[in-house]
Amino acid sequence: MKYKGKTDLSSGSVEKNIMAIAIPMTLAEILHLLYNVVDRIFIGHIPTEGSLALPGIGICFPIISLVTAFSKLYGSNGGSPVFNIERGRGNDEEALYIQGSSFMLIVITGFLLSLIGLLFARPLLFLFGASEQTYPYAYAYFSIYLIGFVPSLITLGMNPFVNAQGYGFIGMGTTVIGAVCNLLLDPIFIFVFGWGIRGAAIATVISQVISCVWILSFLFLSAPYKLSRRYMRLTRERTTRICTLGLSGFIMGATNSLVQIVCNRAALFWGGDIYVGVMTVVNSIRDIIQVPMSGIQSGASPVMSYNYGAKRYSEVRKCNYFQLYTYIVYALVMSGLIVLFPSIFTRLFSSSRELIDAAVTPTRVYFCCFVFMAFQSCGQTAFVALGKARHAVFFSLLRKVIIVVPLTIALPFIFGSVGVVLAEPISNLLGGLAAYITMMRVTGKEFTLADAA
Repeated sequence: MKYKGKTDLSSGSVEKNIMAIAIPMTLAEILHLLYNVVDRIFIGHIPTEGSLALPGIGICFPIISLVTAFSKLYGSNGGSPVFNIERGRGNDEEALYIQGSSFMLIVITGFLLSLIGLLFARPLLFLFGASEQTYPYAYAYFSIYLIGFVPSLITLGMNPFVNAQGYGFIGMGTTVIGAVCNLLLDPIFIFVFGWGIRGAAIATVISQVISCVWILSFLFLSAPYKLSRRYMRLTRERTTRICTLGLSGFIMGATNSLVQIVCNRAALFWGGDIYVGVMTVVNSIRDIIQVPMSGIQSGASPVMSYNYGAKRYSEVRKCNYFQLYTYIVYALVMSGLIVLFPSIFTRLFSSSRELIDAAVTPTRVYFCCFVFMAFQSCGQTAFVALGKARHAVFFSLLRKVIIVVPLTIALPFIFGSVGVVLAEPISNLLGGLAAYITMMRVTGKEFTLADAA
């Protein structure tokens, strides 16, 4: 049976296959970003309260990063590449077991995270950088956002399995409906009903539930590789395989959470609540401009995994080079615009003149070496797609834990509040080049030996 909109990974050029998946997935990433970015935009412009409400929601960033980290552990970086490798090998039944196991892990983890958040909300939020002034806003958002943990994890974690089967436009639909709902409900709940930051959280949760229903209806009813209770059997071997490969993506997400905690606390110490707001703005800009890069990764990863499983190593090389060149051009253009015109971007998230002025220098510093993220992204995508879990984990830890966290703590003693953001360009340069050079050496040696054999 033919399915409309399917990308056949076994034929056609890798560039065409990547873009066939990447374009709808980029649109999907943009729309998914609306879940949280639209919240920040509206919240930052709440009259009289926006300057405190924006740092309040920024304090919840580590929580959002942690949810995303678990979706990568079981989905885009763990279960999905394993699923696609098995498809490339012709092991369709094992692929179905991988998909079912990933779903069970996602659901169980979502409930556990919700319970932990419910029990320890206050100490967690103060750990993440809340002050007595911003805590009421952070708790108002977080306490409601908890309800959406399970549907959010399902949406983020299972969408890569739609993508892996070649249905990029169906994957885009997963986020289109929810994102449009969020965009419509946010101003109504925040301003018309006067619910403020709570209204933003309610709109987000409703949107997550709608997206979750959409993706589950496709996977259970229409997908070629359907979700079925028969294949939802957790075994130690499959769980280990999924989590081992997904660990790099999880560490990237979890270390993002750690970095955000460290940055929030350093920002609070060196610049007060206003600087926590600055970090919220900087992180929001980064989230926006990374969307196309994430879309290319979503397109490249299944193409690389499938061709690697089929032992078509020349196609894997083409995929890698296509990623790199695309990333570099895009990163140069976007980082150049941000460094030259930072206020255009910061005004999206706040109408406070004090916050906009305070954000100019940190924004320029943060993005001055953003082009080197191209090398980090290419290296990490290849390690994950080809099942090189050990390398993927190491370079995730290198950039965030070994470089960023210590520098974020140390540099403000030399450079003041700007030192909080200075660690990011340094880590982009050092971590990006290290990851890409190592990936080229590892894969080059393996593919040369395979071609010779």
